[in-house]
Amino acid sequence: MKKKIKTAIKIIFSIGLLFFVLSKIDTDRLFAILKETDPIWLFWAFVAFNLSKIVSSVRLNYYFKDIGINLSEKANLILYYVGMYLNLFLPGGIGGDGYKIYLLAKRYNTKVSSLINATLLDRISGLAALVFLAAILFAFSSYTDIYPGLGILSIIGAALVYPVFLYLHKKLFKNFSTYIKETTLLGLAVQLLQLSSAYFIILSLPNDVNNIDFLTLFLISSVVAVLPLTIGGVGARELTFLYGLKLIGEDPATGIAFSFIFFLITLVSSAIGLLFVHRPLREV
Repeated sequence: MKKKIKTAIKIIFSIGLLFFVLSKIDTDRLFAILKETDPIWLFWAFVAFNLSKIVSSVRLNYYFKDIGINLSEKANLILYYVGMYLNLFLPGGIGGDGYKIYLLAKRYNTKVSSLINATLLDRISGLAALVFLAAILFAFSSYTDIYPGLGILSIIGAALVYPVFLYLHKKLFKNFSTYIKETTLLGLAVQLLQLSSAYFIILSLPNDVNNIDFLTLFLISSVVAVLPLTIGGVGARELTFLYGLKLIGEDPATGIAFSFIFFLITLVSSAIGLLFVHRPLREV
């Protein structure tokens, strides 16, 4: 019951944020931008996004190997897409992560705590790469013209991200050190592919934009979307673009269009999991 209430609150909050954002922009301009997007670049954005998910599933499989679960890459990828589907379309139920933990614990007789740690470390690895890339891009963005000191701080922050991550990795997740080099590099590769997807979306837009500023906002919005406040980051990402672009005097309509397109790509990609949701045990 509590989960249903939390989910209802998240849905209401997401819808509320979306209405607020739309009330602050020219919606006619927004829809005009969406109609003029280049489908060829959108296709490549979709490909890059799904490549990031494939690499992400490989990274997670390394964590599974550390706790004695030997899944084929194909089976793990299928399970990963099922998890994406459940996380996005059924956020109030067991959820994608919970489903994978339940399924693997039952199939391999593995401790639930070990599977939770593997999943948690997988998320932290991705977050570290997000913060690292966001800090680097921020240093070269227009935001440093407004706050010059933040450019230096962001470079310092970027330099500290991985030492701190690796320290916490070894301190708190001692059982996951066998493939630490591989998983760390794959975590960075995942976010670079996500950046590529975002860049292709930018190329699809009819208006010229500052690529660095847009990609910086994209990464910052991705960090914000990680917070468990909305459904799939809906509303939170758009709000970030709204105020982020207004801060540097840019029209936020293009940013909101970008955000909508990225969510649509996420939605379609996650729906792939529906093809396997009723038979993952046969694939594992």
